[in-house]
Amino acid sequence: MAKLLYSATMSLDGFIAGPGGDMSWLAEHLTPMPAMDDLVARVGALLVGNRTFRGDDPHRGTPKEGQAFGGGWSGPQVVLTHHVPDTPWPDVTFVPGLPAAVELARKAAGGKYVNVLGADVARQCLEAGELDEVLVIVAPVLLGDGVRLFDHPGGTNVRLERYADALPGLDHWYRVVRR
Repeated sequence: MAKLLYSATMSLDGFIAGPGGDMSWLAEHLTPMPAMDDLVARVGALLVGNRTFRGDDPHRGTPKEGQAFGGGWSGPQVVLTHHVPDTPWPDVTFVPGLPAAVELARKAAGGKYVNVLGADVARQCLEAGELDEVLVIVAPVLLGDGVRLFDHPGGTNVRLERYADALPGLDHWYRVVRR
């Protein structure tokens, strides 16, 4: 069965997007990473939050704009949203509920990873016991404000263990420890 992997590039102070979902800060940190290319080849489907899907694009104004992983990946995308559009999008399925979205994304992944994009969707997957792994690329920048990698008002303790089979160069890859 396909595993759900939450992957994100994060500022050193813990933000994956700036204020208002601004992703422009990320553009200068998107340098070639062979390990990420290897990971992208292991992704079979995306499970994306609606704000992430419709949000700011670090590739804005370039030929890579609007393409997953800057054009390094193509395939089925499942967007979790309360507002399913009337007009279909190629290779995108809009789903209003988390259980159905996770099931559809796992099937679409064909045994590869389901890459979870969006902090809120990742939190929901974690709370539902569906998230298997977390991968964080730390960018050398301090944003000071924005969207946190993981936000749980009131706090929580999510136990993680280092993923022993992580690709070289991807040092912050963890498995979610189920209790």
